[in-house]
Amino acid sequence: MDNLYIEATDRSPAVSFEFSKGHLQLSGESYPEDANGFYKPIFEALDSYLDDLGSGECRFDFELIYFNSSSAKAIMTMMDKLEEAAASGAAVNVHWRYDVEDDNMKELGEELGEDLEEASFHLEELDDDG
Repeated sequence: MDNLYIEATDRSPAVSFEFSKGHLQLSGESYPEDANGFYKPIFEALDSYLDDLGSGECRFDFELIYFNSSSAKAIMTMMDKLEEAAASGAAVNVHWRYDVEDDNMKELGEELGEDLEEASFHLEELDDDG
């Protein structure tokens, strides 16, 4: 399966899905004008990858600075997909990485992590060095 890379814009996050390494990452800000249009190909690629993952392992890093409600729905959908893959036997590690001074992103990460039962969830502070 081909890796998926999407450059960040002023309104949309960078996407780096290195399927060959089992490392997926979403970073930056997410408030695209058409969230459904932006996330549709990401969901399709993620679904295809997770369908083939079986009992394999993957890591998904979320490093978001800001996202709107439409993007929050997309992020929750991704979490659901990752949880489903973990429930089917995959080793799924979700890393929610947030700026040490951003209490809102920390709290959002904590809330999202509480919903995961099968996938491993890691809340990680980012310092100035990343």
